[in-house]
Amino acid sequence: MATSPVPSTPARTNQIGLEILDYRGSKSTLCAGCGHNAISERLIEAFYEMGVPPEEVMKMSGIGCSSKSPAYFMSRSFSFNSVHGRMPAVATGALLANKTMRSIGISGDGDTVSIGLGQFMHLLRRNLPIIYIVEDNGVYGLTKGQFSATADIGSKLKTGVVNDMPPIDICALAIQVGATFVGRSFSGDKKQLSTMLKAAIAHKGTVLLDIISPCVTFNDHEGSTKSYKYMKEHDEAVNEAGFIAPFEDIAVEYDHNTTVDVQLHDGSHLRLRKIHEDYAPTSKTGAISMLTEAHDSGEVLTGVFYVNPQGMDFVTRLNLIDEPLSFASEARVRPGPEVLTALMQELA
Repeated sequence: MATSPVPSTPARTNQIGLEILDYRGSKSTLCAGCGHNAISERLIEAFYEMGVPPEEVMKMSGIGCSSKSPAYFMSRSFSFNSVHGRMPAVATGALLANKTMRSIGISGDGDTVSIGLGQFMHLLRRNLPIIYIVEDNGVYGLTKGQFSATADIGSKLKTGVVNDMPPIDICALAIQVGATFVGRSFSGDKKQLSTMLKAAIAHKGTVLLDIISPCVTFNDHEGSTKSYKYMKEHDEAVNEAGFIAPFEDIAVEYDHNTTVDVQLHDGSHLRLRKIHEDYAPTSKTGAISMLTEAHDSGEVLTGVFYVNPQGMDFVTRLNLIDEPLSFASEARVRPGPEVLTALMQELA
């Protein structure tokens, strides 16, 4: 007896007609259980749900386990794996050459605040329009687990070595130097991280997300302050974040007396419901003070710490021509000898 074929269910698509498969990348070669893989999954979801064409995204990275991550999401996007600590310079040049592209930088705590600290500082102060993600595990995963500059005093390696150097707080540094969207999350907190990533896509300026991403091989043991267990026991959220994209119905269930509404550049709304009593998302000094006090008391704060949607980004500040520099004719981007002659005469 013949049977009728079962009709297939059409794949779900986003508002630009793409499927979630259009945002995936290669199969991960990182250790099973690595927090970096969870971050890649959240990035796939965020760009898919925000309807960003993969071909309009530049993925930048440096060196380290974290810098392998761009291979695992949005394979149709452009990608550049730079040398150790030099990703900020490459990202800056690429964005100036084509300001129509979106840029996301994936880095690690070693790549960012050790060898790359100098370039990272200037990216922050320029407010470059980039989503800069630090996959923070407190160790150098590719070179057998030595402490990085974000490791807390008193944290212990698997070998028993105890760290006696003070850490660099990436979020406090970013707020002080000039980033206009700063937050911290945990790779194991799917809901919080997804919301923050979608808000990051809607923001124009430097977004710095310090994401605690446990290294299951070298830093997920008793005595680590970057382990899954430690984060679950010491994570304290400063706010609950809700995100409403411009193509969604703008509605919120939060109490308006305790909620901050931030309209981002593309018309999206970031709704932050206050939990921590010292939380002030638009105050640099308040946010830095809150982070310092939390560190002194052994808390790991997560959430959006600072946001300033009015800050002028680097590309806007330079007042570049409308068309991408990479598409402009040589005559427009390279002045002729008569310009140099006139300049020299002025300086004579």
